[in-house]
Amino acid sequence: MKILFEFEKKPLYLEDPVKIISCYHPARLNACFDMIESALACGLTVAGFCSYEAGYAFEKKLWHDKQDDFPLLYMGCYRAPTLPGAYSRTACGPYALNDIVINTAQDKYFKDIDAIRRYIACGDVYQITYCIKMRFRWDGDAFGLYRALYRMQPVPYPAYLETDRFRILSLSPEMFLKKSGSFIKTKPMKGTWPRGSNPISDLAAGLRLHFDKKNRAENLMITDLLRNDLGRCGKDIAVPVLFEVAQYNLLYQMTSTVTATVRKDIPVRELFASVFPSGSVTGAPKIRAMEIIRELENEERRIYTGAIGYILPNRDMFFNIPIRTLLLRDGTGEMGIGGGIVWDSTPQGEWDEGMLKSQFLMKTF
Repeated sequence: MKILFEFEKKPLYLEDPVKIISCYHPARLNACFDMIESALACGLTVAGFCSYEAGYAFEKKLWHDKQDDFPLLYMGCYRAPTLPGAYSRTACGPYALNDIVINTAQDKYFKDIDAIRRYIACGDVYQITYCIKMRFRWDGDAFGLYRALYRMQPVPYPAYLETDRFRILSLSPEMFLKKSGSFIKTKPMKGTWPRGSNPISDLAAGLRLHFDKKNRAENLMITDLLRNDLGRCGKDIAVPVLFEVAQYNLLYQMTSTVTATVRKDIPVRELFASVFPSGSVTGAPKIRAMEIIRELENEERRIYTGAIGYILPNRDMFFNIPIRTLLLRDGTGEMGIGGGIVWDSTPQGEWDEGMLKSQFLMKTF
């Protein structure tokens, strides 16, 4: 497995793992985390991903006895990275994408949004992150496609993963976890607004997102959820930044920052069991939200809304949330799109927001 991380413009390239740790059934997940601990103790860097469905294994109420066709966890154990950015200098070849379809008809999508609003009205949940998928055919150089997408919409947490069975192209704007020593932070993202057509309307668009009551409500709910999740494994919980608006080529997005202190040697499983998957991709309260997501969504999310990243031998770690992320295998590709549904959401408004988030990919067809 080859992996190129370009988090915060600090490239890290890994290849030729000593071993691969993989899991396709939740009953094997604990053993995989034990192997991760052993690899770290041997001075190896562990890097790869957890799929969204791995989160079911951390809660008894969500457990399901199911063999997946895509890894719940897939991590390589590496002796050392190569020169930073080495893979980014590899020549890029041509690629082609076609035959795009959405896995959920618009009328079903509208019915599901109405169903979520009924759950909210009944007090089951406050917010649900509901997702659909775009599917397409692809051919050619996956790394060339990754580079083209990154040029089209630069993001702070991109990554490229290549195995003999699949490619993952993550153009993620969202941080999941960054741990340095005992200090840890997460930056939940909730809130989207289209860019303006000229400098004045563009400035106004960013301000509208910052002060929009609906988007602030979405963001605050998830920020509170992340505070609670980090409180399960850490202390000194703080929110140093609230309602920060980030600018991208095609849209604005709102993030907040939650920090905590944890034990420097906290087991990886304990940390993930406390916070994975991120509340920004589930809704609140998390367990009930995940039950509703499994009921309404057409299929497994797989890599989408899971976590991609690395853990160094000193237990520092950095993971993104793989949104705006393509999974390519066997000549086909998929990319999830979604958003937080609250009481004020409208089916058409949420559909339009999802299409806006997919524009960076649509422009390559």
